[in-house]
Amino acid sequence: MSILANCYNNDDLRKAAKRRLPRGVFEFVDRGTEDDVCVHENIASFARIKLRPRMLVDCSVRSQATVIVGKEHPVPMAVAPMGAAGLMWHHGELEAAKAAAAVGVPYALATAAMTPMETIAEKAGGRLWFQLYVRADRELTYRMIDRAKAAGFEGLIVTVDMPVLPNREFNHRNGFGLPYKMTPRSIFDVACKPRWAAEVLGKYLVTQGMPRYENYPENYRKRITGSASSQVAMRTDSITWDDVRALRDRWQGSFLIKGILRPEDAIACHELGADALIVSNHGGRNIDSAVSAIDVLADIARAVGGRIPIMFDSGIRRGSDIVKAIALGACAVLVGRPVLWGTAVDGARGAEHCLRLLQRELDITQGLIGCPRVQDIDGSILC
Repeated sequence: MSILANCYNNDDLRKAAKRRLPRGVFEFVDRGTEDDVCVHENIASFARIKLRPRMLVDCSVRSQATVIVGKEHPVPMAVAPMGAAGLMWHHGELEAAKAAAAVGVPYALATAAMTPMETIAEKAGGRLWFQLYVRADRELTYRMIDRAKAAGFEGLIVTVDMPVLPNREFNHRNGFGLPYKMTPRSIFDVACKPRWAAEVLGKYLVTQGMPRYENYPENYRKRITGSASSQVAMRTDSITWDDVRALRDRWQGSFLIKGILRPEDAIACHELGADALIVSNHGGRNIDSAVSAIDVLADIARAVGGRIPIMFDSGIRRGSDIVKAIALGACAVLVGRPVLWGTAVDGARGAEHCLRLLQRELDITQGLIGCPRVQDIDGSILC
């Protein structure tokens, strides 16, 4: 029997991914930063929000269809940008992108992806967005987005909440980080997971050598075992709203800003012409004392007053979480870690299984709360 057949929810996928992946790789994507307070609080904040169902509503015909940044999609989800997808599966970004296309939701390719954007555009299909970290050398930043445009990417997500690299101590304890270093602990870690070593790392070594950051500028396109200078150079602590405005002027497609937690920053996104903003604390991976993203969503929605679409990221695990985010003002959510867990278990099939689970749970929740359409979900169903 397939492993996926026994994965009835995304926590099951997480447990299956943990069994398959080396500890260092698993914790690199599963944990947050420092003491993991923010990661746990993201989940706990959703659990504290309760639903107040409407009774005796005809829910015999239900729909999850919604408009996301100007286009209708069958479910209010997108796949979040995640740089470690290439370590979950051989060319894991392509696998996740294929899953997103199969479900009919947008896929966001991370700057630090290990599959070239041209390969994603050629082989994945579907609606594609490219996620960008602004570089200290702005001209190299412009070259990256020009490359994404030439490859056919429709949207650009500018991530603004990581000007400096966060303090992820557990990577050092596990002997794992990027750049990846061969240490006795990391070698033992990989040796304990021979299937992953053969089917992921082994395939890279046979076909191309250690994976690289394929979408970095050419001079920084180092292998994951290379110098840390590539990672440091992909961030800058000097980024301002003027830089984001310059990117908006240069990029003619859909333009989204990710990492917003304050109402005044949300208003600034609207004023500079963004097509959408993404409320996010980076899944708890940056500031361990950051507020839960879901706890500030309603304030941000009130501040922008419908003038700009709001998407939500950080802590989505169940279909009911999607309902809560929409009720608080989001038009759609980004799904992160669960897609990685699914990809680690069975590539594109596993990632699609993750998204289908969320879609099914959303459908069930809609029926139980008396909201047959996504558009029927509003704050009145929250207690």
